[in-house]
Amino acid sequence: EGRAPEDAQRRALWKTTLQKHGLSYIAEIVTGGDYVPRRNATLQEHLHDVATALQNSQELSPLFATCIGGCDAWSEEESIRFFSEAMQLAERNGIMITFETHRSRSLFTPWTTRRIVEALPQIRLTADISHWCVACERQMDTELDTIASIAPNVRHIHARVGYDQGPQVPHPGAPEYEYALRAHQQCWEIFWEAQHTRGVQTTMTPEFGPDGYLHTLPFTQAPVADLWTLNRWIAKEERSHYSEYQQKKAHL
Repeated sequence: EGRAPEDAQRRALWKTTLQKHGLSYIAEIVTGGDYVPRRNATLQEHLHDVATALQNSQELSPLFATCIGGCDAWSEEESIRFFSEAMQLAERNGIMITFETHRSRSLFTPWTTRRIVEALPQIRLTADISHWCVACERQMDTELDTIASIAPNVRHIHARVGYDQGPQVPHPGAPEYEYALRAHQQCWEIFWEAQHTRGVQTTMTPEFGPDGYLHTLPFTQAPVADLWTLNRWIAKEERSHYSEYQQKKAHL
């Protein structure tokens, strides 16, 4: 999962590499300039970014595109217009698009997301609830009614564990963050259940990241954990968790 290169030669290299290693690809779209959008970026500029990214990713044959889009400062009417027109762009390009629940973006809280889903029941979501832990300063097991209400729209999950004061725990296997992990897993099971009910393929990307997410020591900036190890840990944990979830369903 990542942003398709703008350069044609690099895209060709990506395509060859994906084919060589037998990898599927999820296209990432970021609108408004960067992961935190430019505050003065217009709605049309955000849509232009969607159109450009869809075109760049087409030759890589993505499973779908996941979009970090919109702006938290917009009115919900503006956000609804953005999502509606972005979905039309994706349809014209023959690529399914989902929209990530992300800080600084239109889907920055669970309640805003719920209202937008009610206005656009056809919208598809990438659920990264670690962002909501920061925006709401609590775990999302306190908001399970809202989680359940948007679950039918969730098509993809980002497996990162947030806590009350940040979007990424230092290590999801540490005992001091067990509650945070279990709270996320409770929500992920609700999403899985909705996906199974609708016959939708379940996809999940381990998404522990650098760039301010990974905790570091003061002065030296030495990382407190190895990023590759974190992502391998959560991948293994969620494969096991998903297997246990399926076994539990089979015995109901």
